[in-house]
Amino acid sequence: MSKVINLNRFRKEKTRADKRAKGDVNSAKFGRTKAEKQLTEAQREKDVRSLDGHKRDRDGT
Repeated sequence: MSKVINLNRFRKEKTRADKRAKGDVNSAKFGRTKAEKQLTEAQREKDVRSLDGHKRDRDGT
């Protein structure tokens, strides 16, 4: 006898696998880790502070 297959379970597992594969592709394409995002943001804030510290007054004094 052949093995009985639950078609609903098979369909759901296939859908999950497809979504996971698509997510992996998107993660590799667009994703950055939380640590990378925080590092970039901290570097940007440091650069802004550095530039603001070097501004000259326009008063002429």
